[in-house]
Amino acid sequence: MSYVEWAPPESLRGAVACLWRSTVPQRVSRMPILPDGCVDLIWQSGHGAFLAGPDTGPVPDEVPSGRTLVGVRLRPGAGGTVLGMPLEPLRNLRPGLAALRPETAGRLPGDLTPAEALGRLVTLTGRLSEERPPDPAMLEAARLLRDPHLRVRELGERLGLGDRQLRRRFTAAVGYGPKTLHRVFRFRRFLSLLTEGTGPHSIGELAVRAGYVDQAHLSRETVEFAGLPPAALARRLSTSSRVTG
Repeated sequence: MSYVEWAPPESLRGAVACLWRSTVPQRVSRMPILPDGCVDLIWQSGHGAFLAGPDTGPVPDEVPSGRTLVGVRLRPGAGGTVLGMPLEPLRNLRPGLAALRPETAGRLPGDLTPAEALGRLVTLTGRLSEERPPDPAMLEAARLLRDPHLRVRELGERLGLGDRQLRRRFTAAVGYGPKTLHRVFRFRRFLSLLTEGTGPHSIGELAVRAGYVDQAHLSRETVEFAGLPPAALARRLSTSSRVTG
């Protein structure tokens, strides 16, 4: 798997986490796409543009071998506002851009070059973010939820929002509630620890470092988010071409 990502233009950094490009090789073991709290606008060669996420479990990577993909990854908390639609109905789906924004899908046909496609995705994202900038409160909520010690029930108080208003706005912007994003971020910390290669550590040690109560807690979460228990996930990661899309 050839995968590279880089920083977006300065004007997009409030809404966009990164830009990326990936080429799917022949005959290689591929991980499913795992939750990361983001949604991506993606163009695929020979196919066109679509939206990926928000995910709450493993999504099979069904892109045919030999295809190239380029994408704009929106920051957690930015997606629903920038795209102008609540994300909850799109959870774990990969809808074509033609179904969501038919007026722009025609600008992203599958016969573009990857460079042309990425340029058009960046232009589209810039226009959308100018029309509907990300909700600062939801961006701050997502930032706070990266703290493994945060008590999620205190999030509304930290933001000056009532619980019902927070959940309504957050679910529309992210695709699910604050507790789920807090769990996704913890899962991603565990994945990072697995792939850092900083030395031998037991699964139990990594679980505690990632913020889990114990290994049993970790096991329940990895089965939900990756479809595998921790040891099997570690083995799969060691032989796979990528962790996420």
